[in-house]
Order: sequence, then C-alpha cells, then structure tokens
Amino acid sequence: MTLATAPVSRVLTPTLRSSARRARFWIGIGVVIAIVVLISTVVNGATRTAGAAFSPTNASPTGSKAIAEVLRQQGVDVRVSTTLADATKGLASGDATLFLVDDNEYLGKQQLAALSAEAGRMVILAPTTAQLAAIAPSVREGATVGNRVLRYSATTGCDIPAARRAGAITGTGVGYRSSDTAASTCFSTGKNSFSVIATGAGTVTVVGAMSAFDNEHVGDRGNAALALGLLGQSRRLVWYLPTIGDSALDTAPTIGQLTPLWVSPVIVLLLLTVLVAAVWRGRRMGPLVVENLPVVVRASETMEGRARLYQRSSARLRALDSLRIGAVARLATLSGLPRLAGVDEVIAAVATITGQDPGGIRLLLLDAEPASDRDLVRLSDALLELERAAGASVRPDPGTPERAPTMPPHDGE
Repeated sequence: MTLATAPVSRVLTPTLRSSARRARFWIGIGVVIAIVVLISTVVNGATRTAGAAFSPTNASPTGSKAIAEVLRQQGVDVRVSTTLADATKGLASGDATLFLVDDNEYLGKQQLAALSAEAGRMVILAPTTAQLAAIAPSVREGATVGNRVLRYSATTGCDIPAARRAGAITGTGVGYRSSDTAASTCFSTGKNSFSVIATGAGTVTVVGAMSAFDNEHVGDRGNAALALGLLGQSRRLVWYLPTIGDSALDTAPTIGQLTPLWVSPVIVLLLLTVLVAAVWRGRRMGPLVVENLPVVVRASETMEGRARLYQRSSARLRALDSLRIGAVARLATLSGLPRLAGVDEVIAAVATITGQDPGGIRLLLLDAEPASDRDLVRLSDALLELERAAGASVRPDPGTPERAPTMPPHDGE
C-alpha cells in the first residue's frame, strides 16, 4: 500500500498563542491581583512616609504641623522630642509646656510621674487608664465620643481660658470623669463626662478631643483656639512623641511568664489522655485482606477518556504517535523481529513480507502528519490495513487445501 505525501499546512500541536488564548481568564486575574498589590504597596508606603499621627512635622490630615507652625509664628519655641532624655532636657530650662502623645503606651508609671513633676504645665492627649493613674489619679476614662459639636458652658465648672475662647469644638475622641471637685471640667459629653479636664491646680490638662489637634479638623469650630491656647501658654513647648526606644520594659516577657500556672498540668493531662486512647482504640497489624473494588473501570473507558483529552487539546499528532507505537510493536512481532528492533528494521521487514513500497510504509509509520481530524482517521485506518496485510502475509490462506502426505511403497509391490 502506497500513501501519497501531502504538504502540512499548519502546526498540529498547541502553540503558545493558542495556549495563551485558553488561559487568558487566569492571566487577567493575575494582572488584576498584581495591580491591587502594587496600589496597596504605594498607598501604604505613602502613609508610612507621611509621618506619625499628631506629629508636628507631619503635614498629612492626621498630622499636626499646622498647629506647630502657627505656634512658631506666635513666638513659641516648639521643640520636637522623640526620646525621654531629649524631652527631659527641653523641660529643664524652666517655663515650658509638655505636650505628650503616647497612644502606644511606651512610657511606664515612673517615667510619666517624672515628666509630670519636671514640666511646669502638661497637656496629654487621649491618655489611657494606666497613664491617668500616674499623672492624674483623680481622672478616669469614660466613653468614646463620636463626631459631634461640644459647646462651652460655665455651669460645668470650666475655668480654662482656652476653652472659653474656643466656644465650641468638634469633640471626636474620648470623654473623661473627675472625682476632684476642684478640677476644671469643660465641654460636657454627657453623664458627668467631659472632653477637657484640668487638674492639679491647672498643671495637668487631660484632652480627649483628638480631632482638635489634627490638620484635617483644626479649622473646624473653635478647635484651633483650643489647641493654640492650651499649647501656647509658655515660651517653650516640648512636643514629645515617645518611641519604642523609651519603653519601660527592659526585656520582653517570656512565654513561660505569660502562661498561666494551670496551662502546663492541663497539657500533660491531655497528652496522657491521647496516649491512653491510642492504646485503647489502636488495632494490631493483621494479615492483608483482599477487598473488591467498588467500581470496575473498563480499559475501553480509559482509552476513550484519553482520546477525548487529545481531541480537546487538538493534539492529533500525539494521538497518531500513540497509535504508531502500538502498530510498530505488533508489526515487529508479525515479522519475527525482537522487541528491541528499530523502526527502520520493522519497515524493511514489513515491506519484504507484504511487497509494499518501503517509502510508503515509512511515511505511514513516521513522517505523515494529520492536518485535520479526517486525516487522523484516514491514517489510523491505513495503520490497521497495514497490520492486516502483514498478518495475512505470514499466515497460511485458510482457503488453500492441505496436500495429503505421500506414503512410501511397500516392498511387496
């Protein structure tokens, strides 16, 4: 059997373009994720570089650079301190006001008490319960205050000039209560709670209205008057933002120190329980047991599934190569060749026993490439016909009658 050679018009295996076309959905998802990560990185980086909240060098909405610059224009010596030693040095010169913002609670009780004693006046923004215990024991933390307007009222016992000049502020922040009857309480937030409390003969002022000190809200209502009035009482203002370097903890507590005493016995008890349960419920290794599979998968189903995969990926050449491998092995067996015989040897042997052109056989077994599904079916049929022809050539024709054996003559004849 001779097959005519036909030029191959296109590549049969999937190309990079076709693979990319099928994967364009996942490529689009990856691009979107990359863009989101990039935007998040840029935004977070911009936020980190903008500076800390309520920093006098931070010009972002959460900073307080506007208040610091106005105070400098009014002749106040604003000194920014990020260490305890620098803040103590700035307060040692005499007439100075300390503005403390320690929302991370880096300073301990003794450090806060020492700063309060060193400062002539002290303004602390949104202090916690522990900070109040060290600086203003008569003041305790109240409820959170939402975004609303708080107005000055002399009936609440407010005797702070800066609060009186402000008139009304936006009180977003925290409210505080005081048990000191001599304390000056301003801007009531309800239920005996106030946003500004001055205690200790006016030396310590607790401020819960945080929005009055940031760049975004300092221009609202009387926020600027309150902030400038409280911070501009002295010729020098020490603006102290503690860092982790001033932390009162010398070393971080270990896991053993943080773990309650009852945890270790409970862990030991649980381990013993697991061990006893393992011994109780454990099974010995017995002989192997043959179990019937719940589902019998026929070989034809596997073949059909593999064929569908080839069809879906348009891998015609790969499918034809699988058929060729099986055909070459069977042709070698029909030709009496060993299993390790090469393809060229099989082609020569098949051409000898079938009488066909070796070039046509080589084209069928090696060189021909299907350009379409129809070509794949045609080549598959040609492989089957070649195997049939080889089988018919090595087997005797069942229609030819066998010749009777010839008996030798007897001696007596």
